[in-house]
Amino acid sequence: MQNKFIVSSSPHLHTPDSTGGIMFDVIIALLPATIYGIIIFGYRAALIILVSIVSALLSEFVWNKLTKKENSLYDLSAVVTGLLLALNLPSSLPLWMAAVGSAVAIIIVKQMFGGLGQNFVNPAIAARIVLLVSFPAAMTKFYEPFGEIVSSATPLAAETGAYNVKDLLLGMHAGSIGETSSLLLLIGGIYLILRKVISPAIPCCFIGAVFVFSLILGSDPISAIFSGGLFIGAFFMATDYVTSPAMPWGQIIFGVGCGLLTVIIREFAALPEGVSYAILLMNILVPHINRLTARKPFGTEAANNE
Repeated sequence: MQNKFIVSSSPHLHTPDSTGGIMFDVIIALLPATIYGIIIFGYRAALIILVSIVSALLSEFVWNKLTKKENSLYDLSAVVTGLLLALNLPSSLPLWMAAVGSAVAIIIVKQMFGGLGQNFVNPAIAARIVLLVSFPAAMTKFYEPFGEIVSSATPLAAETGAYNVKDLLLGMHAGSIGETSSLLLLIGGIYLILRKVISPAIPCCFIGAVFVFSLILGSDPISAIFSGGLFIGAFFMATDYVTSPAMPWGQIIFGVGCGLLTVIIREFAALPEGVSYAILLMNILVPHINRLTARKPFGTEAANNE
Protein backbone atom coordinates (compact mmCIF):
# COMPACT_ATOMS: atom_id res chain seq x y z
CA MET A 1 0.00 0.00 0.00
CA GLN A 2 1.48 3.32 -1.04
CA ASN A 3 1.67 6.27 1.34
CA LYS A 4 -0.42 9.27 0.35
CA PHE A 5 0.76 12.80 0.86
CA ILE A 6 -1.83 15.41 1.75
CA VAL A 7 -1.07 18.90 0.46
CA SER A 8 -2.54 21.76 2.45
CA SER A 9 -1.96 25.47 2.84
CA SER A 10 0.63 26.84 5.24
CA PRO A 11 1.58 27.14 8.01
CA HIS A 12 2.98 23.63 8.27
CA LEU A 13 3.66 23.16 11.97
CA HIS A 14 4.30 20.02 13.99
CA THR A 15 3.67 20.14 17.70
CA PRO A 16 2.76 17.58 20.36
CA ASP A 17 0.22 20.02 21.81
CA SER A 18 -3.47 19.50 21.14
CA THR A 19 -6.37 21.91 21.49
CA GLY A 20 -7.61 19.94 24.48
CA GLY A 21 -4.19 20.02 26.10
CA ILE A 22 -3.86 23.78 25.63
CA MET A 23 -7.35 24.41 27.00
CA PHE A 24 -6.61 22.17 29.97
CA ASP A 25 -3.53 24.28 30.75
CA VAL A 26 -5.70 27.42 30.62
CA ILE A 27 -8.16 25.84 33.05
CA ILE A 28 -5.33 24.93 35.43
CA ALA A 29 -3.99 28.50 35.21
CA LEU A 30 -7.43 29.90 36.06
CA LEU A 31 -8.05 27.55 39.00
CA PRO A 32 -6.34 29.70 41.70
CA ALA A 33 -8.41 32.78 40.79
CA THR A 34 -11.53 30.64 40.41
CA ILE A 35 -11.22 28.98 43.82
CA TYR A 36 -10.33 32.28 45.45
CA GLY A 37 -13.36 33.95 43.87
CA ILE A 38 -15.61 31.25 45.31
CA ILE A 39 -14.01 31.65 48.74
CA ILE A 40 -14.43 35.43 48.97
CA PHE A 41 -17.77 35.77 47.16
CA GLY A 42 -19.45 32.59 48.40
CA TYR A 43 -21.82 30.04 46.93
CA ARG A 44 -23.27 32.56 44.46
CA ALA A 45 -19.92 32.70 42.68
CA ALA A 46 -19.83 28.90 42.46
CA LEU A 47 -23.34 28.85 41.00
CA ILE A 48 -22.48 31.50 38.39
CA ILE A 49 -19.41 29.51 37.32
CA LEU A 50 -21.34 26.22 37.18
CA VAL A 51 -24.27 27.66 35.23
CA SER A 52 -22.00 29.48 32.79
CA ILE A 53 -19.92 26.37 32.01
CA VAL A 54 -22.95 24.06 31.74
CA SER A 55 -24.72 26.52 29.45
CA ALA A 56 -21.63 26.74 27.22
CA LEU A 57 -21.34 22.95 27.00
CA LEU A 58 -25.06 22.48 26.38
CA SER A 59 -25.10 25.20 23.70
CA GLU A 60 -22.19 23.59 21.87
CA PHE A 61 -23.76 20.12 22.16
CA VAL A 62 -27.14 21.26 20.84
CA TRP A 63 -25.54 23.23 17.98
CA ASN A 64 -23.48 20.21 16.92
CA LYS A 65 -26.59 18.01 16.97
CA LEU A 66 -28.71 20.46 14.98
CA THR A 67 -26.01 21.07 12.37
CA LYS A 68 -24.91 17.39 12.33
CA LYS A 69 -21.34 18.24 13.26
CA GLU A 70 -18.96 16.01 15.18
CA ASN A 71 -18.92 16.26 18.95
CA SER A 72 -16.42 18.99 19.87
CA LEU A 73 -16.90 19.05 23.64
CA TYR A 74 -13.74 17.02 24.17
CA ASP A 75 -11.51 19.94 23.10
CA LEU A 76 -12.56 21.83 26.28
CA SER A 77 -12.87 25.14 24.42
CA ALA A 78 -16.50 25.51 25.54
CA VAL A 79 -15.43 24.94 29.16
CA VAL A 80 -12.79 27.67 28.88
CA THR A 81 -15.28 30.09 27.29
CA GLY A 82 -17.88 29.46 30.01
CA LEU A 83 -15.29 29.75 32.78
CA LEU A 84 -13.75 32.96 31.41
CA LEU A 85 -17.15 34.55 31.03
CA ALA A 86 -18.14 33.56 34.57
CA LEU A 87 -14.95 35.02 36.04
CA ASN A 88 -15.81 38.32 34.37
CA LEU A 89 -19.29 38.46 35.91
CA PRO A 90 -20.42 39.81 39.30
CA SER A 91 -21.52 37.15 41.78
CA SER A 92 -24.81 39.02 42.22
CA LEU A 93 -25.85 38.45 38.59
CA PRO A 94 -29.07 36.43 38.09
CA LEU A 95 -28.19 32.89 37.03
CA TRP A 96 -30.30 33.01 33.88
CA MET A 97 -28.27 35.98 32.63
CA ALA A 98 -25.07 33.97 33.00
CA ALA A 99 -26.69 31.14 31.03
CA VAL A 100 -27.76 33.54 28.28
CA GLY A 101 -24.27 35.02 28.13
CA SER A 102 -22.65 31.61 27.58
CA ALA A 103 -25.20 30.72 24.92
CA VAL A 104 -24.44 33.96 23.10
CA ALA A 105 -20.70 33.29 23.31
CA ILE A 106 -20.95 29.76 21.92
CA ILE A 107 -23.77 29.97 19.39
CA ILE A 108 -23.60 33.51 18.03
CA VAL A 109 -19.96 34.52 18.44
CA LYS A 110 -18.28 31.14 17.95
CA GLN A 111 -20.42 28.65 16.03
CA MET A 112 -22.23 31.02 13.67
CA PHE A 113 -18.84 32.15 12.38
CA GLY A 114 -17.69 28.60 11.68
CA GLY A 115 -16.70 27.20 15.07
CA LEU A 116 -13.38 27.04 16.86
CA GLY A 117 -10.70 28.91 14.95
CA GLN A 118 -13.12 30.93 12.81
CA ASN A 119 -14.47 33.51 15.26
CA PHE A 120 -12.98 36.97 14.74
CA VAL A 121 -13.53 38.21 18.32
CA ASN A 122 -13.10 36.50 21.67
CA PRO A 123 -16.43 34.80 22.52
CA ALA A 124 -16.26 35.44 26.27
CA ILE A 125 -15.47 39.13 25.80
CA ALA A 126 -18.21 39.62 23.22
CA ALA A 127 -20.74 37.88 25.48
CA ARG A 128 -19.72 39.99 28.47
CA ILE A 129 -20.22 43.18 26.46
CA VAL A 130 -23.63 41.94 25.26
CA LEU A 131 -24.65 41.36 28.88
CA LEU A 132 -23.23 44.72 29.95
CA VAL A 133 -25.18 46.58 27.25
CA SER A 134 -28.36 44.55 27.76
CA PHE A 135 -28.38 44.46 31.57
CA PRO A 136 -26.22 47.36 32.78
CA ALA A 137 -27.72 47.57 36.27
CA ALA A 138 -27.22 43.88 37.02
CA MET A 139 -23.73 43.85 35.51
CA THR A 140 -22.49 46.74 37.67
CA LYS A 141 -23.58 45.51 41.11
CA PHE A 142 -20.84 43.79 43.05
CA TYR A 143 -20.58 42.06 46.40
CA GLU A 144 -17.82 43.03 48.80
CA PRO A 145 -15.61 40.05 49.80
CA PHE A 146 -17.21 38.02 52.60
CA GLY A 147 -20.07 40.54 52.71
CA GLU A 148 -23.75 40.65 51.83
CA ILE A 149 -23.97 44.34 50.94
CA VAL A 150 -24.10 45.00 47.23
CA SER A 151 -21.72 47.75 46.16
CA SER A 152 -20.68 49.33 42.88
CA ALA A 153 -17.53 50.81 44.41
CA THR A 154 -14.90 48.76 42.60
CA PRO A 155 -11.33 50.14 42.71
CA LEU A 156 -11.80 51.82 39.32
CA ALA A 157 -15.03 53.49 40.42
CA ALA A 158 -13.86 54.37 43.92
CA GLU A 159 -11.97 57.49 44.91
CA THR A 160 -8.24 57.57 44.32
CA GLY A 161 -6.36 55.93 47.19
CA ALA A 162 -9.38 54.03 48.50
CA TYR A 163 -7.53 50.73 48.09
CA ASN A 164 -3.87 49.98 48.77
CA VAL A 165 -1.65 47.74 46.66
CA LYS A 166 -1.99 44.81 49.08
CA ASP A 167 -5.80 44.88 48.77
CA LEU A 168 -5.52 45.03 44.99
CA LEU A 169 -3.05 42.15 44.80
CA LEU A 170 -5.08 39.94 47.14
CA GLY A 171 -8.43 40.91 45.69
CA MET A 172 -9.91 42.27 48.90
CA HIS A 173 -12.37 44.54 47.16
CA ALA A 174 -15.60 44.47 45.21
CA GLY A 175 -15.41 43.25 41.64
CA SER A 176 -16.14 40.40 39.27
CA ILE A 177 -15.67 36.84 40.49
CA GLY A 178 -12.25 36.13 39.03
CA GLU A 179 -10.73 39.52 38.33
CA THR A 180 -10.05 40.79 41.85
CA SER A 181 -6.80 39.06 42.80
CA SER A 182 -4.10 40.34 40.46
CA LEU A 183 -1.52 38.15 42.22
CA LEU A 184 -3.32 34.87 41.48
CA LEU A 185 -3.97 35.90 37.89
CA LEU A 186 -0.29 36.79 37.51
CA ILE A 187 0.67 33.35 38.81
CA GLY A 188 -1.69 31.76 36.32
CA GLY A 189 -0.28 33.89 33.51
CA ILE A 190 3.29 32.94 34.39
CA TYR A 191 2.26 29.28 34.35
CA LEU A 192 0.94 29.66 30.79
CA ILE A 193 4.15 31.41 29.71
CA LEU A 194 6.34 28.70 31.26
CA ARG A 195 4.22 26.03 29.58
CA LYS A 196 4.69 27.96 26.30
CA VAL A 197 0.93 28.17 25.88
CA ILE A 198 1.14 31.94 25.41
CA SER A 199 3.86 34.40 24.47
CA PRO A 200 4.71 37.09 27.05
CA ALA A 201 4.63 39.78 24.33
CA ILE A 202 0.92 40.62 24.44
CA PRO A 203 0.38 40.65 28.24
CA CYS A 204 3.64 42.51 28.91
CA CYS A 205 2.91 45.17 26.25
CA PHE A 206 -0.72 45.42 27.35
CA ILE A 207 0.06 45.92 31.04
CA GLY A 208 3.11 48.08 30.30
CA ALA A 209 1.10 50.35 28.00
CA VAL A 210 -1.59 50.84 30.66
CA PHE A 211 1.14 51.77 33.16
CA VAL A 212 2.83 54.27 30.83
CA PHE A 213 -0.28 55.93 29.42
CA SER A 214 -1.89 56.18 32.87
CA LEU A 215 1.27 57.88 34.11
CA ILE A 216 1.21 60.30 31.15
CA LEU A 217 -2.41 61.22 31.86
CA GLY A 218 -1.72 61.81 35.55
CA SER A 219 -3.39 58.72 36.98
CA ASP A 220 -1.83 56.38 39.53
CA PRO A 221 -0.14 53.76 37.29
CA ILE A 222 0.14 51.16 40.07
CA SER A 223 -3.58 51.24 40.80
CA ALA A 224 -4.28 51.28 37.07
CA ILE A 225 -2.53 47.98 36.38
CA PHE A 226 -3.77 46.14 39.47
CA SER A 227 -7.39 47.32 39.22
CA GLY A 228 -10.28 46.04 37.15
CA GLY A 229 -9.99 43.24 34.65
CA LEU A 230 -6.55 44.08 33.28
CA PHE A 231 -4.70 40.96 34.39
CA ILE A 232 -7.40 38.46 33.39
CA GLY A 233 -7.80 40.31 30.10
CA ALA A 234 -4.08 40.58 29.35
CA PHE A 235 -3.11 36.98 30.19
CA PHE A 236 -6.23 34.98 29.37
CA MET A 237 -8.32 36.86 26.78
CA ALA A 238 -6.04 39.08 24.70
CA THR A 239 -3.76 36.07 24.09
CA ASP A 240 -6.45 33.98 22.40
CA TYR A 241 -4.74 32.31 19.41
CA VAL A 242 -7.60 32.91 17.01
CA THR A 243 -8.20 36.59 17.74
CA SER A 244 -4.64 37.85 18.28
CA PRO A 245 -1.80 38.46 15.79
CA ALA A 246 0.51 35.63 14.80
CA MET A 247 3.79 37.53 14.33
CA PRO A 248 5.90 39.00 17.18
CA TRP A 249 5.70 42.61 15.93
CA GLY A 250 1.99 42.19 15.46
CA GLN A 251 1.63 40.99 19.04
CA ILE A 252 3.51 44.04 20.29
CA ILE A 253 1.26 46.38 18.28
CA PHE A 254 -1.81 44.51 19.52
CA GLY A 255 -0.74 44.67 23.18
CA VAL A 256 0.14 48.36 23.07
CA GLY A 257 -3.11 49.11 21.25
CA CYS A 258 -5.13 47.26 23.89
CA GLY A 259 -3.36 49.20 26.63
CA LEU A 260 -3.86 52.57 24.96
CA LEU A 261 -7.57 51.97 24.32
CA THR A 262 -8.07 50.71 27.88
CA VAL A 263 -6.62 53.91 29.34
CA ILE A 264 -8.59 56.14 26.95
CA ILE A 265 -11.87 54.41 27.84
CA ARG A 266 -11.11 54.50 31.55
CA GLU A 267 -10.21 58.18 31.49
CA PHE A 268 -12.73 59.64 29.07
CA ALA A 269 -15.67 57.25 28.68
CA ALA A 270 -18.74 56.96 30.89
CA LEU A 271 -17.75 53.49 32.12
CA PRO A 272 -14.71 53.15 34.42
CA GLU A 273 -13.44 49.89 32.88
CA GLY A 274 -12.23 49.54 29.31
CA VAL A 275 -10.39 46.22 29.07
CA SER A 276 -13.15 44.23 27.34
CA TYR A 277 -13.94 46.99 24.85
CA ALA A 278 -10.25 47.53 24.10
CA ILE A 279 -9.62 43.86 23.37
CA LEU A 280 -12.76 43.62 21.24
CA LEU A 281 -11.75 46.62 19.13
CA MET A 282 -8.23 45.29 18.66
CA ASN A 283 -9.62 41.84 17.75
CA ILE A 284 -11.36 43.50 14.81
CA LEU A 285 -8.04 45.04 13.69
CA VAL A 286 -6.09 41.76 13.86
CA PRO A 287 -6.40 40.91 10.11
CA HIS A 288 -4.95 44.32 9.25
CA ILE A 289 -2.18 43.94 11.85
CA ASN A 290 -1.34 40.50 10.44
CA ARG A 291 -1.07 41.92 6.91
CA LEU A 292 1.06 44.81 8.14
CA THR A 293 3.51 42.58 10.02
CA ALA A 294 3.52 39.53 7.74
CA ARG A 295 6.95 38.25 6.84
CA LYS A 296 7.83 38.01 3.18
CA PRO A 297 8.25 34.41 1.95
CA PHE A 298 11.89 33.39 1.46
CA GLY A 299 13.05 34.21 -2.04
CA THR A 300 10.20 36.55 -2.90
CA GLU A 301 12.38 39.60 -3.58
CA ALA A 302 14.84 37.61 -5.65
CA ALA A 303 12.02 36.15 -7.74
CA ASN A 304 10.55 39.61 -8.32
CA ASN A 305 13.93 40.95 -9.51
CA GLU A 306 14.36 38.25 -12.14
